[in-house]
Amino acid sequence: MSERANSPLPDISRARARELRATGTDAERELWFHIRAGCLLGFKFRRQHPLPPYVVDFYCDAAKLVIELDGSQHREDVDAARSRSLEAKGLCILRFWDNAVLTNTDAVLDAIVRAVEGRTLTPTPLPMGEGLKKV
Repeated sequence: MSERANSPLPDISRARARELRATGTDAERELWFHIRAGCLLGFKFRRQHPLPPYVVDFYCDAAKLVIELDGSQHREDVDAARSRSLEAKGLCILRFWDNAVLTNTDAVLDAIVRAVEGRTLTPTPLPMGEGLKKV
């Protein structure tokens, strides 16, 4: 029997994430169409992913990137506190208005591409003695 790498989520977090996935907004569905299943540079995104105590709209573990879509129900003070908490965990947070996703999808996708490329392009140093050799 294999052990779990991560501790199991509280049932309330899992249930809330499932509920949010079932009742997504038009903007969430539009963005998900473009980033699901590795469509964006091969990066895997999760939709309505629990990061206790929050459930984030989209999450890419490889890039440690959170994408939040804000509609009229969002409050800046609450969003700022949420962002600070997630950034303290070493995550990068991108926020877009729902309207921007629906009317300017290409610009939103470009911003996401820049973010994932910027978070993952740290080269691994070559082992000692490898690389360019003098002739």
